Amino acid sequence: MPVMTVIKKGKPVKVWTDKIDENATLQLENMSKLPFIHKHIAVMPDVHWGMGATIGSVVPSKGAIVPAAVGVDLGCGMMAVQTSLSANSLPDNLHQIRCDIEAVVPHGRSDNGGVNDVGRLTDLPPSHLGRWSSLAGRYDSIIGKHPKAKAFNTWQHMGTLGTGNHFIEICLDESDRVWVMLHSGSRGVGNKIGSYFIQKAKEEMERYFIGDYLPDKDLSYFVEHTELFDDYCEAVMWAQDYASENRKAMMGEVLEVLHRHFGGFSLLKEAINCHHNYVARENHYGANVLVTRKGAIRAREGDLGIIPGSMGAKSFIVRGKGNKESFCSCSHGAGRVLGRNQAFKKYTVADLEKQTQGIECPKDETRIDEIPSAYKDIDVVMENQSDLVEVLHTLKQVINVKG
Repeated sequence: MPVMTVIKKGKPVKVWTDKIDENATLQLENMSKLPFIHKHIAVMPDVHWGMGATIGSVVPSKGAIVPAAVGVDLGCGMMAVQTSLSANSLPDNLHQIRCDIEAVVPHGRSDNGGVNDVGRLTDLPPSHLGRWSSLAGRYDSIIGKHPKAKAFNTWQHMGTLGTGNHFIEICLDESDRVWVMLHSGSRGVGNKIGSYFIQKAKEEMERYFIGDYLPDKDLSYFVEHTELFDDYCEAVMWAQDYASENRKAMMGEVLEVLHRHFGGFSLLKEAINCHHNYVARENHYGANVLVTRKGAIRAREGDLGIIPGSMGAKSFIVRGKGNKESFCSCSHGAGRVLGRNQAFKKYTVADLEKQTQGIECPKDETRIDEIPSAYKDIDVVMENQSDLVEVLHTLKQVINVKG
């Protein structure tokens, strides 16, 4: 059964779990004290502390927006397609398929993100070039007003995966049908935009002598109907569009790899492409508001979404139930229980190999921070939000590509 607890300091904070750490609780209490929160804050069962603002939070606001509540991985999200291939189509050894995916989708990071970065492209394929061209004019306008928001890699990251918990997976569902699922966002260009405007918000608070009255400087905000508010919203919307196109570009490359291995096949289900770090204008409780979801996806009645576990756990294709108390939202995944440094200290490569047994994936010391034990039990997360979504498909990965 779903679990919901309520934190009360300022506006109510409704949490879809009874397990939340002290640091995340403090962050949420601070957020709840902001004067422009609409009704309450909704917190998903994968909740955990995050840089700037809590991961797993859904923050509705009227008349202002907090850039750190959206974060820097703007437009980060998931995409998945179901194919006509079945488990019987796959070879016993999946290593070559993983290598071929890794060859066409740049992943990881080196050279401090410079010109020799393994995670960037030096030339864009025609399909990627078209995606960037559709976005370039708007980006130039944003950078024309805010040149310090310009990233080192812009078009070079179109169709690239990144690092951390970003991944590409080949999965099997409950009927042994093959799915392709991936997780990434707006890459370096979105990170630069997010970081730039978070700092600009802090400067605005100092300019108007508000900073010292905030419970946390990371809760600095822009007021609606100001130039910076409008510029930030435009930049975030652009980054979200970039992220969506980035996922489409990678999906196209992965499907081409599968076509080379298996010949012709079809896509059985329309692609799901959903953000889980983003801002949107929505109507809730009779008011038009800005909703920032940091580590949460929209789950209106009928909305399709993707909730991944870890690189060793199952994932879910879900349909939203339109729960009003959650502002029509649900979790974006399992959520971490250990920070990356904690995972490196606690686990070994042998632990990673054991917990990802049977999965064709990288099993080296650089991936220990993504070990399944660093994440919450996805079954418990799903049980806690059974009033938010219904499960349509359960997926288990057989290949995982990670930066």
